Amino acid sequence: MKKIFLLILILIISTVSVFGCGNKEVIKEEIKFGVLPAEGAIPIIVAHDKGYFEKEGLKVEVVPFNSPNERNVAVQTGKIDGIIADIMTSLTYHDAGFNMKITSDINEDFKLLTAPNSGIDSFEKLNNKEVSLVPNFVLEYIMDEMAKENNIKYKTVVIPSIPTRFEALLSNQVDSVIFTEPQASMLSKKGGNVLASSKEYGIKAGAILFNEKVTNENKGAIKAFYRGYNKAVEYINNTDAKEYSKVLTNYGFPNTIKGYLNNNSDYKKANKLDKETFRSVLEWTKSKGIVKKDYTFEDISNFNFIK
Repeated sequence: MKKIFLLILILIISTVSVFGCGNKEVIKEEIKFGVLPAEGAIPIIVAHDKGYFEKEGLKVEVVPFNSPNERNVAVQTGKIDGIIADIMTSLTYHDAGFNMKITSDINEDFKLLTAPNSGIDSFEKLNNKEVSLVPNFVLEYIMDEMAKENNIKYKTVVIPSIPTRFEALLSNQVDSVIFTEPQASMLSKKGGNVLASSKEYGIKAGAILFNEKVTNENKGAIKAFYRGYNKAVEYINNTDAKEYSKVLTNYGFPNTIKGYLNNNSDYKKANKLDKETFRSVLEWTKSKGIVKKDYTFEDISNFNFIK
């Protein structure tokens, strides 16, 4: 009887040793995560650079893209597990059979800027002028909401590449652009005129998405991802931007970025998106024919990993 008891005890101790102490989940896979050179990607890049993911037992490969279209191809060919994106992108993916779940919000502030020599300093003057953006994504949604609020119309100029769109505004090739931070501050200091921001309009539709296969089969990995993400947010909020700006240039950010990052950052830890924004975006995507099906918020989101 004592031998049986001793055998059971050994098995229990072995199980605890294999699965780790406490309630920490075993993480078996590497995550490939796609980023664009935008504010929302900075905590992910910093977490990777500072080793916060590794400390949580997770391997993350951060894959940079210069445009949403490049990122979308990677998702559709199964080369990426998670991405920085938005609600409308998740809806579009679901409609096409690629179930990319929203797992949290991101830090974001998109700004509408006009060209240095455009003379456009009001929405009234922007009426029927050009706005460069990428259609069917968050940039167009933000611009449509601003245009509706100010009762104007605009002409879309499609420039998918972020660096090319940046230069197009500064060289006065387009009347205006929608850009996220920190590039928006760079454009402003180089002569672009800030007309409005998404924060002013209460618009927050950006999100982190993960493939549903990962959310179903590797829950521990995504939880570890967010623990590392939140540690990076704490680091950013308590660190001079010069300390981490150099690494950003490895992921598509311009070399001059360090002069435009906010040293008094107020980054937020990962949180949920709200249902009202989802409903608004859903109606917008349906009105444009981007998606044809009706979805509930629960169909496209899973916030269990940030609890």
